[in-house]
Amino acid sequence: MKILLHTCCGPCTIYPLDYLRKEGHTVYGYFFNPNIHPYTEWLKRKETLEKYAREQELPVIFDEHYPLEQFLQMVVHRETRRCQFCYALRLRQAAGVARRGGFDAFSTTLLVSPFQKHDLLREIGEAAGEESGIPFYYVDFRPGFKEAVARSKELGMYRQQYCGCIYSEKERYYRPKKEGAGEGK
Repeated sequence: MKILLHTCCGPCTIYPLDYLRKEGHTVYGYFFNPNIHPYTEWLKRKETLEKYAREQELPVIFDEHYPLEQFLQMVVHRETRRCQFCYALRLRQAAGVARRGGFDAFSTTLLVSPFQKHDLLREIGEAAGEESGIPFYYVDFRPGFKEAVARSKELGMYRQQYCGCIYSEKERYYRPKKEGAGEGK
């Protein structure tokens, strides 16, 4: 099959790309990630993917549009469900590109991460596939996560420290002081 693989970054592309190629599929990448904040982080992830894609002879469609506002408008006041909106935004977009590009199916590198909401990804991917008429190719890529991490380190790839959105950045780095901590004795 000709599969469009939504890609969030270079390191997460390693295992799914290898897996799909070993199955005999023709794979194209698709970079569309308006959730990634700040823009400099988005650029680092894009540049890392560009380099890896060249090395792997992976054709990638880079959506240069950065509709951060659209993502934020979807999730504001719904922060506890932000992943649902984020997945839907990106997978619906990927499904539409797959339909217009004559692909047989689409998938996502998000399925490699043990930190993502896997069942929700599958549900949203399948719904986007039904809406677009292009099947969502579901594979649990998580067994390859550790291998991909090791290979990305060997390759010296930029490895992000949070999922991408401003909320995940805060969860990764913000550590509030405990009440009473730091007060004089």
